[in-house]
Amino acid sequence: DKSASKEKPKAPERVLPQLATVSTKPQWQQAAPSFQLSIKQDNAIPQQFSVKNEQSYDQVDGSYAGPSTSKSPHKERENFRRTLVNVIMQQDAILDTAAPDESTLPKPTTSAIEKDILRYYYYIHHGIDTDHVAPMEDSWLEHVLNLVPQHLKVLTNSILELSDEMREDYLLSVKKSIVDFVLKDPREKEDDKKADELLPHRAEKLRLIDIEEFHNRQDALELSIFQSIVVKHMETAKETLLKMWFPEVQNIYYQGNKKKQLPTGDSSAKLESFFNCAATLMTSQLQELAVVSMQDFTDLIVQPLESKSKPTTLKPVILDEIVEAHKEKVKEVILRESMAPKEHLKLYDKYDFLINRKAEQDADAFLAENHSYEKIIQEIRKYQKLIEDIQYTSRKTVRLGMFEMHCEELIRALVKRADIICGKFIAKMISNHQEVNTRLCEEFEKIAEKALSTPPNTAELMEMKAYIQKVETTDMIELEQRLVDSKNCLAFLIEYASFSPADIRLNNSVFQWYRRMEEIFEEHRKIIKEKTEQYQEGLKLRCEWFVEELESYAKQLENFYSFGDLQDIQRYLKKAQTLNGKLDLAADKIEEFNAEEEAFGWLPSIYPQRKKIQDGLNPYLRLYETAVEFSNKYREWTEGPYHKVNPDQVETDVGNYWRGLYKLEKIFHDSPNALAMTKKVKAKVEDFKEHIPLIQVICNPGLRARHWEAMSSIAGYPLQPADDSTVFSLLDMNLQPYLDRFEGISEAASKEYSLEKAMETMINEWDTMEFTILPYRESGTFILSSVDEIQVLLDDHIIKSQTMRGSPFIQPYEKQMREWEGKLLLLQEILDEWLKVQATWLYLEPIFSSPDIMSQMPEEGRRFTTVDKTWREIMKSVVQDKHVLAVLTTERMLERLKKSNELLELILKGLNEYLEKKRLFFPRFFFLSNDELLEILSETKDPTRVQPHLKKCFEGIAKVEFTETLDITHMKSSEGEVVELMESISTAKARGQVEKWLVALEKVMIKSMHKVIKNAIVAYTQHERINWVRGWPGQTVLCVSQTFWTKEVQASISRGQQALEQYLEKCNKQIDDIVTLVRGKLSKQNRVTLGALVVLDVHARDVLTSLVNKKVSDESDFEWLSQLRYYWQENHLETKMINAGLRYGYEYLGNSPRLVITPLTDRCYRTLFGALHLHLGGAPEGPAGTGKTETTKDLAKAIAKQCVVFNCSDGLDYLALGKFFKGLLSCGAWACFDEFNRIDLEVLSVVAQQILTIQRGINAGADILVFEGTELKLDPTCAVFITMNPGYAGRSELPDNLKALFRTVAMMVPDYAMIAEIVLYSCGFVTARPLSVKIVATYRLCSEQLSSQHHYDYGMRAVKSVLTAAGNLKLKYPNENEEILLLRSIIDVNLPKFLSHDLPLFELPKPDYNDLLVAIKDNCDSMNLQMTRVFSEKILQIYEMMIVRHGFMIVGEPFGGKTSAYRVLAGALNDLCEKSVTMGQLYGQFDAVSHEWSDGILAVSFRAFASSATPDRKWLIFDGPVDAVWIENMNTVLDDNKKLCLMSGEIIQMSPQMNLIFEPMDLEVASPATVSRCGMIYMEPHMLGWRPLMLSWVNLLPAGISTIQKEFIIGLFDRMVPISVEFIRKHTKELSPTSDTNLVRSLMNLIDCFMDNFADEVKVKDRNDRETYSLLEGIFLFSLIWSVGASCKDDDRLKFNKILRELMEGPISELTRNKFKLLSGGEQTSSKALSVPFPEKGTIYDYQFVTEGIGKWEPWIKNLADAPLIPKDVMFNEIIVPTLDTIRYSALMELLTTHQKPSIFVGPTGTGKSVYITNFLLNQLNKEIYKPLLINFSAQTTAAQTQNIIMSKLDKRRKGVFGPPLGKRMVVFVDDVNMPAREVYGAQPPIELLRQWLDHWNWYDLKDCSMIKLVDIQIMCAMGPPGGGRNPVTPRYMRHFNVITINEFSDKSMFTIFSRILTWHLKI
Repeated sequence: DKSASKEKPKAPERVLPQLATVSTKPQWQQAAPSFQLSIKQDNAIPQQFSVKNEQSYDQVDGSYAGPSTSKSPHKERENFRRTLVNVIMQQDAILDTAAPDESTLPKPTTSAIEKDILRYYYYIHHGIDTDHVAPMEDSWLEHVLNLVPQHLKVLTNSILELSDEMREDYLLSVKKSIVDFVLKDPREKEDDKKADELLPHRAEKLRLIDIEEFHNRQDALELSIFQSIVVKHMETAKETLLKMWFPEVQNIYYQGNKKKQLPTGDSSAKLESFFNCAATLMTSQLQELAVVSMQDFTDLIVQPLESKSKPTTLKPVILDEIVEAHKEKVKEVILRESMAPKEHLKLYDKYDFLINRKAEQDADAFLAENHSYEKIIQEIRKYQKLIEDIQYTSRKTVRLGMFEMHCEELIRALVKRADIICGKFIAKMISNHQEVNTRLCEEFEKIAEKALSTPPNTAELMEMKAYIQKVETTDMIELEQRLVDSKNCLAFLIEYASFSPADIRLNNSVFQWYRRMEEIFEEHRKIIKEKTEQYQEGLKLRCEWFVEELESYAKQLENFYSFGDLQDIQRYLKKAQTLNGKLDLAADKIEEFNAEEEAFGWLPSIYPQRKKIQDGLNPYLRLYETAVEFSNKYREWTEGPYHKVNPDQVETDVGNYWRGLYKLEKIFHDSPNALAMTKKVKAKVEDFKEHIPLIQVICNPGLRARHWEAMSSIAGYPLQPADDSTVFSLLDMNLQPYLDRFEGISEAASKEYSLEKAMETMINEWDTMEFTILPYRESGTFILSSVDEIQVLLDDHIIKSQTMRGSPFIQPYEKQMREWEGKLLLLQEILDEWLKVQATWLYLEPIFSSPDIMSQMPEEGRRFTTVDKTWREIMKSVVQDKHVLAVLTTERMLERLKKSNELLELILKGLNEYLEKKRLFFPRFFFLSNDELLEILSETKDPTRVQPHLKKCFEGIAKVEFTETLDITHMKSSEGEVVELMESISTAKARGQVEKWLVALEKVMIKSMHKVIKNAIVAYTQHERINWVRGWPGQTVLCVSQTFWTKEVQASISRGQQALEQYLEKCNKQIDDIVTLVRGKLSKQNRVTLGALVVLDVHARDVLTSLVNKKVSDESDFEWLSQLRYYWQENHLETKMINAGLRYGYEYLGNSPRLVITPLTDRCYRTLFGALHLHLGGAPEGPAGTGKTETTKDLAKAIAKQCVVFNCSDGLDYLALGKFFKGLLSCGAWACFDEFNRIDLEVLSVVAQQILTIQRGINAGADILVFEGTELKLDPTCAVFITMNPGYAGRSELPDNLKALFRTVAMMVPDYAMIAEIVLYSCGFVTARPLSVKIVATYRLCSEQLSSQHHYDYGMRAVKSVLTAAGNLKLKYPNENEEILLLRSIIDVNLPKFLSHDLPLFELPKPDYNDLLVAIKDNCDSMNLQMTRVFSEKILQIYEMMIVRHGFMIVGEPFGGKTSAYRVLAGALNDLCEKSVTMGQLYGQFDAVSHEWSDGILAVSFRAFASSATPDRKWLIFDGPVDAVWIENMNTVLDDNKKLCLMSGEIIQMSPQMNLIFEPMDLEVASPATVSRCGMIYMEPHMLGWRPLMLSWVNLLPAGISTIQKEFIIGLFDRMVPISVEFIRKHTKELSPTSDTNLVRSLMNLIDCFMDNFADEVKVKDRNDRETYSLLEGIFLFSLIWSVGASCKDDDRLKFNKILRELMEGPISELTRNKFKLLSGGEQTSSKALSVPFPEKGTIYDYQFVTEGIGKWEPWIKNLADAPLIPKDVMFNEIIVPTLDTIRYSALMELLTTHQKPSIFVGPTGTGKSVYITNFLLNQLNKEIYKPLLINFSAQTTAAQTQNIIMSKLDKRRKGVFGPPLGKRMVVFVDDVNMPAREVYGAQPPIELLRQWLDHWNWYDLKDCSMIKLVDIQIMCAMGPPGGGRNPVTPRYMRHFNVITINEFSDKSMFTIFSRILTWHLKI
């Protein structure tokens, strides 16, 4: 619009700035202005009035035509037309309105204009024929009428009138339009343009901003500039208004006033009105100006849509909303438009790293490391490319909508940054390059300097020669390579950098040095040659001089011949020593000469003369030395103080001198002077020898004053010598005659002395002994740890002291000795008391640290505080001084400890009494262990924390519901059923005494159950049964339903046969109704209830049927009496059976399924009921799986009694059982002792007494019973049941006094068909009967047709699993064919456990598991396992088994994939439903290592799992041999009780997410009870075969081996392995049995050892294909020979040799195949010959493969030549003679050990296994890396010892991780690994321990059962063949090893060995 007004200026009005129109109605429709034309005016209507309809919108030129004052005729005509129209239209209006005040109106007179007007008017009314006018269309009228509101439409008359009026109106306006059009002057348009030039604010519309200026700009504006321009415009507009518009308005007013057009002053109201009008007009105009300006501003930014219609009315008020709306529009568009620039900015995001300086940091980091120049060049190129990208791909300016983006600055900055970084890299490169060059120059210079130096002697000459040789051959090549690098680097830098002159010089000199090297070497050779000659000459000269020197020595030696004067002996000695020194030097010289001669390659010269002189000199030297030494010693002995003389030393020395002189006498037979001297000295020595006995006495160090006195009294004069007396003075006293008696005294003195010394030693030993003290948790005090060492020393010393005290010589020290012994005994006593206190304190400390317990036992609490204080004081003093003996000096230590112990005993007694008191108060506490009870009792503050323990006290209550005030309102079973309690129980009232509200809970539970049953009985008759069964708790439904059945049957019996039959029909109908319900949608609760109801109803119906068939007519008929009947009598529920009756127990048991009642169950019920009636116990006995325990439990359910099932183990004693009985008799529960006959006999006899006591009490009807010294209230409804399995492993017979207390029931095989039928029926199966028959038939066939295996079991539990599985499937697929569902479940449960040869006999259709299979596939891939059909089937079977059974076994030989199977499953379930198994929980693994499982690991893991609340599946995996004893302890866990019973009496309930998985190899020794309880999955290695292992292994080969090469390896396997393995199996004897997979695994291990050749990429690149293939082939063959071929005996090796050689040639011939009956490998393709042919001579075992080039076969013998000679000084038993065998086995050991492969060497004794290995470990392995540990197993080795030995050599790396010192690997060598004795069930614990480590890399700490991870350890073993004290080792252990047989020596080897040893012996 703005632009339009620019182009077409038109006549603006005279007066005001234009106002915009708002309305678009045609003008003539608007209300007419109430004024009449003034006649006087000839030009126009007065201006003031032109406001209302001032602008008519001109249709043609789209601009406003305002009234104007121009005089042109056109303009007048225009005005005329306009006025005319108004007049025409206003006529009627004027007539209608009351005329304004007459006086003011001018009188009408007709003027020319008026005539025209009238004519115009006439034209309209009469000039146009109505026929030509288009009539008004009806549809328009309809539209109009539609707008009339409904309620007005009734006024039809008005509507008709108005419609007519509209029609007339329409006609009139059409006519008017036509007239207007006719009269319009076509030239009017041009005239517009000639408007006069007007004032600026008139010439165009005034606006606050001038949009044009913005439109005219070509370039973009910055915001700030835009803002300033707008402000400037507004200032201008303000100017215009003030300086032009306002004066103009004043002017108009002034003009009008002149013309007297204004109201006169006398009419003030009018005047005011006038001014108000003017004011309104002005305001209006200003408002308009603001609005329009805003619109323009908005339009400037928000481009307006070209609108066609223009507004006409005025609307002055501008609301805030409008302003806001404009702002919003502007904002919105700005926002929208700024999106594009922001997007464009994102193009620069990729240079982010330049902007945020990351690039610089990266570059700095890169430069900080050391990189080769190629890497740096790469970086530079990267940044160069980046710079180009930035510069050439980015646009400098971009127009985007209303914005223009300028990017030059940014681009420039980015480029600059990249450039700087580039610069850094280049600078680094330059500095690197300079450094490299400088270093190269230095190295060249160094070489040159060395090469051109002159060597001062031969040694250096040789060294220099060797050095330069090395330089030429190796160093120069390296330097050349570095030079090439430097050159390449330089080539790059020339492009990018300018070099300083210094750099250029450096570059220059590097290359020059390189060129000069050749000359330097040349020069060097000359120097060497010249010097060599010079030195050779010198050597010859020196040798000649040396010979002369030796001759002079010989002359000197001759002098000694003449020496003979003893006085001069010192001088002789000096001379002899000098000559000896010279001879030593001469020997050194000879060595030097020889070394030089060798350097020149001459033969070494020998100088025998020197040896001759030396031999001549030696005797003289010895004589002189002896003589001198003796005379010195003689003086020392006789003249020194006597007490310094050691008599023993004197005797030894004198003897030595004498012997030496005696020998010399023999030598000097031809040298008379020397001989004479020798004799003289010898005589002196002999003289002195006589005094020795006396010296022995006098100088005895043990002589004390009392001894001297005794001796003096013998001699008769005082002998006590002074301190400085000498021996001489004593010898002069002439004591010889008394010598004999003196000797006795001296002897006693020595003995006493030794005792004194021993005592001192003992005392000293204690100085270093300190206590080991550990801080105890967060208690701030300490505890004593490992006192074993102290204890050992203490025991040792006590024995020693007692022995010494008994010695006859202790007399003088007896007092001290007694004191010392007293100290030790005191220490022993202190220690004993101390440890006792500590043990009790540790037990009580956590208990008494609970304030609740303290407040409940104030007396004990006080005592404990006392003890605790004492304990802390004692420990504090011990920590300050840890010396053991220091505790003896601590005051009253023993007293305090004893006192503490007394207090602790009182506390324990108090604690036990307290617990006993609580138990007596709430007898159900008897069934909990002390620890559990304490846990409950300590929760006094918060009753909700007792919840987890409720299940242990109340069978059916898992939780209770609390209100806010902690009142209990409802109880909840573990199945989730909620029952309201009759009265709420306030826990607050109990004041923190848990047992109080528990007792209340028990009472209210019974009351509530009673009430619920009562109410249900009333409701039964009022509701339809289908609805009734769903509205009550399960237990209630069952018992009430049976009550009514009893009632109705009894009624029917009395009413006769007809009534019975009718009732039978009714029963059938009821069952059908319920089954229909079961098949529909039900809540979990109802489903369980109805399932149980169906089971009972069906039995009831069967009973009824038999009553009908037998036509029973009397209520007392036995057929009816023998059933279990329920009666509601006298407000109580009673149960009856035959003549026995029991009150219903009202114990809430939750909502649980019930057993199917078969005749067997019935029989059992009757017996048990009868027994109870007679107050006896019941004892069902029978084989496993006949339902003994379950029936007992079900009977308890039937009469609502708490039944505590306890799994007896051989560890129970009468005290534990006594506690149990106390609980029973005082709370009236039933107990069922499962497998009672596992308890030891001695315990059973006591138990008999205990049970008898209870039964007598019941018979006597006593209320109070004294039981084991406790007075208990007796509940006569208690009962004891026991179940027994008739004798097998670990079972004893019951003693007679016990048998008499029970009524026995023999339980036999139950009626499976009936059970199956009813269970299926209750699961909603329609065809239950035929299906049940099929199940039974299937199992019967299985047991008849399939092989008999230890782990097969077709008993009740097997049937039960099938039924459970079927029930689950029925729920899942309710409409599937039922037979298929059942088949599915039979397969799921049974298929897994069958051996392969039984599978074909048991073929059934397959289910579909796609999603799980996909997950399994993924996991197999990620674990690098091959998913074969067999393997995936087994995994699915494990999965299916897991759903049906909570305990199952995966059985099978090693390499069947047992462990992998469950690991894959864990992974797959994890993928499918994340919640299934977390790995940490999965490996709650432990081996049942060594039966030394202190209740620990299992109990700890089991408790943790059972209490964990996560919904994840938790698997507890037992990996190891299963045996009858420990697995029996698991029986109650494995059957439906799912409870783990510990010997402490604790019972842990298993959670539904838990599975127990056993992974044994076989079940040879497991009991039937176990087998029947577990699901079985059997995995056989031959089903899996070795190929999957091989394929997985191929995937792990190094990257250097291509896919084609891998195919080649697989080809080799397929060609060679099957036949080799089959041959080994059929035709050779192995010393230690192996499995096929084991051999192939060994083959792969060996190949792995050679893979270093392929791991090094550089080597791989250099090799061509031919080399690679021939290497692979050679490696494969070598490995095949030493893995598959290494386990057999020597003579079999020859056979294998033949077969393998034939295989190498090509396929095996028919002849051989038939001869050896070989089956595999028949379909072989023709195989090409080997690249490296195998040598013909000898056997395949004689060669080793050497990987050089294409590889070659070298005989092992070749290495024998290099074997060293046997050293001279070796001990005979340490000789190792290298033979073919030692070479071979050492090489194999080296291969396997350095590649961390475990190996085992098997061979008969005496083949040197241990020697080879020990020698290899100690002498051939790299000591830096490998640290050997040698262990010998013996028959008595235990697992714990083994673990301790190994652990003692390991360091703790971090928590729970142990290994050798960092950077080393420990090699454990176990010798005689098969020696340890087997335990009863055939396992070898130490081996199981090692196996656990090899399988899982962890052990358990023996003390706290935490897991220990072992790292960097590997193992080697040696063993003899089984037999003679050696046992066969479990294959699960052997699977880890490469087995290598060491055979007995061949004759050839024997010959080599003994000939070498003999040669060595004769040489020495």
